[in-house]
Amino acid sequence: MIDSGFRRGTDVLKALALGAKFVFVGRPFNYAAAVAGEAGVRRGISLLRDEVSRNMAMLGVISTAHIGRDFLLDA
Repeated sequence: MIDSGFRRGTDVLKALALGAKFVFVGRPFNYAAAVAGEAGVRRGISLLRDEVSRNMAMLGVISTAHIGRDFLLDA
């Protein structure tokens, strides 16, 4: 499990590629709750889910189980 600083779907996929089995994404949902309550949190979840799904499609994978270090570039 990993936590801290995850904001986007690409962040989640990078963490999974590095070996995380679970990624905590909290702060964006706290902001969403402060601005729009439950509806904001639901919208935030929808946005993150869609982002992860879209980026997985661009990588050509259908399951997070298929994401590994080979999807990362060395900097």
